[in-house]
Amino acid sequence: MARTRNSKSSSFISLNPSFFIHLFSLPPFNSLHNYSPRKNSRITQTSSFLSFCFISFLITLTFFAILLIIFTTFFQNPLSCTGTSSSSSSPLFLASVFAAASSRSGSVQDAQITLSTGAMVPLPAHGVVGNFSEEEEEFWKQPDNQGYMPCLDFSLKYRKASAKISKEKRKFLVVVASGGLNQQRNQIVDAVVIARILEATLVVPVLQVNHIWGDDSEFSDIFDVEHFKKTLIADVRIVASLPSTHFVSKQTINRDLPFHVSPLWLRARFLKQLNQEGLLILKGLDSKLSKNLPPDLQKLKCKVAFHALRFATPIRELGYQIARRMWIEGPYVAIHLRLEKDVWIRTGCLTGLGRQYDSIISRERDSHPEYLTGKLNMTNAQRRLAGMCPLNASEMARFLKGLGAPISARIYVAGGEPFGGTQAMQPLKNEFPNLLTKHTLVRNGELTPYLEKSSTLAAIDYIVSLSSDVFINSHGGNMGRALEGHRAYVGHRKYIKPNKRMMLPFFEDSSVSEQEFKRIMKKLHRKSQGQPESRAKKIDRDVIAYPVPECMCKQ
Repeated sequence: MARTRNSKSSSFISLNPSFFIHLFSLPPFNSLHNYSPRKNSRITQTSSFLSFCFISFLITLTFFAILLIIFTTFFQNPLSCTGTSSSSSSPLFLASVFAAASSRSGSVQDAQITLSTGAMVPLPAHGVVGNFSEEEEEFWKQPDNQGYMPCLDFSLKYRKASAKISKEKRKFLVVVASGGLNQQRNQIVDAVVIARILEATLVVPVLQVNHIWGDDSEFSDIFDVEHFKKTLIADVRIVASLPSTHFVSKQTINRDLPFHVSPLWLRARFLKQLNQEGLLILKGLDSKLSKNLPPDLQKLKCKVAFHALRFATPIRELGYQIARRMWIEGPYVAIHLRLEKDVWIRTGCLTGLGRQYDSIISRERDSHPEYLTGKLNMTNAQRRLAGMCPLNASEMARFLKGLGAPISARIYVAGGEPFGGTQAMQPLKNEFPNLLTKHTLVRNGELTPYLEKSSTLAAIDYIVSLSSDVFINSHGGNMGRALEGHRAYVGHRKYIKPNKRMMLPFFEDSSVSEQEFKRIMKKLHRKSQGQPESRAKKIDRDVIAYPVPECMCKQ
């Protein structure tokens, strides 16, 4: 696809110089160059007065014309709220059309970061057009976004404080982020907010080597560093490395932060140290910052998560290429199954693959009891019925059929290698043959450089899942929560959370007919398909998963 030139339509009116020559040749201006002392002075005075009046009128008219142009331009380009409607004139819609093309250049018009150009956006959702049955149309139909759109209008107090904070050069915050990609993303978001609270310069976060997946990627390998710094230039000063003046022989690393710490707690605990030493190092930030922050800090979290943390150019290019290969064939579903070996060990659930595989998981779990999460005094069956287990491939296939997904639906499977390999996925493939992954969609070794980079593979899954028409998450997790909020932020794309606790008993009930099963599944999930849902509806919800109302407002 040919690359389009970046051009802006001018708001100024260009006039040919001959226009002014002709203007001054007309009365009353001709009196200015035809003036002669021999003429009657009274006529001259009258002519001069008329000339003065006409010039004054022309200047006034020009002044109001300029004001009109300025105000027209301003109202055509509002600063605070950028729409995400399905209209073709929506800035985010247009951004989504050119998302892949923009990723090639390594920049999405970075001259000025705005809500329409700065956000990482999906390819546009497909309309429900074609040979679909009524049931299939219902499955592909997008939820009503109720007019909500991104709205990061920071308060005057926040913007006034930014002048000082964005120029801070004496206090530095270093954060070490651990875990998988989306866990690290959460910690990076919190790092920016903590730097803002403590009015410190943030050093680009350090990504801890992931020993479980063997990934030693650095921040710049995964994220666009310059875009990250530029997007947040008005909020926090960000530098690539700690200046030599702040290196000390023995550095204290703060690891033991309690959960749900407030801005007040952070200032009381760390401001004195920062002012004295000029350096603070934090590690283990996951879920430590309070979810109930002041509105401006909630908006800052959204700005970091949905705008600043854009993936590096090579990842974006490949991610959007794979997404286009799915998208070009029509609407598609993305599912995050969570069938990896470590998930089975941590959840304490049965794999559904038989005794041989279950015994392998049990042995590893017994040798590492600390890996088990959740309540310890529950049986495998109790855990499953309590909704604590991921849906296996067989359960996901029945769930999709219950929701009315067409058998011909193209399904993108995100996630790592499932425990049990192809055998684990076979029940789903038997029901939905068009099952695809990043590995089956790449060409000519495109994925080869990243096969040992779990964070990059997860980032590609994120991009393809973001662009899907329907996303289904089988078992919570950081990626599911991140996509829930991101899909809401870009227009409330369809996102289905299986209500496992309510639906699994019907999976076991053989007396329920297939038609009745479908009716029950649709009824259970009618109100959980990605519609706008307020963060305030439940306590301690993260604004990254529920951006309404702090980060989104009604048009």
